[in-house]
Amino acid sequence: MKAVVYKSPFTVAIEEVEPPKIQHPDDIIVKITTAAICGSDLHMYEGRTAAEAGIVFGHENMGIVEEVGSGVSLLKKGDRVVMPFNVACGRCHNCEESRTAFCTQVNPGFAGGAYGYVAMGPYSGGQAQFIRVPYADFNALKLPPGNEFEKDFILLADIFPTGWHGVVLSGFKPGESIAIFGAGPVGLMAAYSAVLRGASKVYVVDRVPERLNKAKEIGCIPIDFSKGDAVQQIIEQHGGLIDRAVDAVGYQAVNDSGAKEEPNAVLTSLIRVVRPTGGLGIPGLYVPSDPGAPDPSSAKGNILLPFGSLFEKGLSLATGQCNVKAYNRYLRDLIVAGKAKPSFVISHEIPIDEAPEAYHKFDKRIDGYTKVLFKPKGQHNE
Repeated sequence: MKAVVYKSPFTVAIEEVEPPKIQHPDDIIVKITTAAICGSDLHMYEGRTAAEAGIVFGHENMGIVEEVGSGVSLLKKGDRVVMPFNVACGRCHNCEESRTAFCTQVNPGFAGGAYGYVAMGPYSGGQAQFIRVPYADFNALKLPPGNEFEKDFILLADIFPTGWHGVVLSGFKPGESIAIFGAGPVGLMAAYSAVLRGASKVYVVDRVPERLNKAKEIGCIPIDFSKGDAVQQIIEQHGGLIDRAVDAVGYQAVNDSGAKEEPNAVLTSLIRVVRPTGGLGIPGLYVPSDPGAPDPSSAKGNILLPFGSLFEKGLSLATGQCNVKAYNRYLRDLIVAGKAKPSFVISHEIPIDEAPEAYHKFDKRIDGYTKVLFKPKGQHNE
């Protein structure tokens, strides 16, 4: 089958690889109908992780059940499903508490597993024609048959729940004000989630015009940090500090010029912009080691913070990857009911054969590449 394979920094290729097979009675094989590039894929693409050549990318996947293991009881061939990017067993202590991003059974020596991602277990990605889904009754979310809402449902694999999760982590309550730093796909989904949940004002910070325009289209207030200190802009427009803030950028944050990385830039801004006893949600990715970090401390995952200010203001802080299963069923039902349409974030829908060019354009933020969907086609998936 065709798959998007990582070769070296800034290089992926479409290669023929062995299609997946049932390895355990609880497995299913899914024929991919839609997959997506995630911003976190770019960390591997850019060589900013320990990823080695040969990884099949793709943790945002949906499709049709093609084959069912003998232990699967809730799914059948022909069912339409979307998979959380988290691979989880459904049986460990964390899974029982709905903390599926930190499953202790699927990735020995590490809390958490995912498809097609470095250090997240032996689970091949879905930027391909087929994918194996372990613990399928637990991990696959069943969708209405047909192809309606395809571009909305694919976002249930990661970015819609992750954006929602960022708002939850911040401690947000309806009627409060909130700032989202980063208007990439997750940031836009966090902003959209805040709108859906009744925020009084939502500020969205970025410097890419297309992304700020999308934020404005959904009723948010765009803040262009290339035009001056984002925190000061928000304070001036809001008339003071705000209630909550979300970091949807992560460890590759840049300074106001946009030309130099400062891994602590967004975290520091969150602490500055939130009122005393407010809350910070940090779904943006931070890693324990970064080969391309701008300084030795950050290379080891040690990020300098104004902790004195954090303590002095009595701020709450929560972080971590999204437990997708805690949200995806409910967000699916919002989509079906017509209450949510997250697909506004999608900028391109292309054949999987164009993946190398798509990665380049998405990485360079050119031609309006915001969220890219792949449609696998070929000998096994016409």
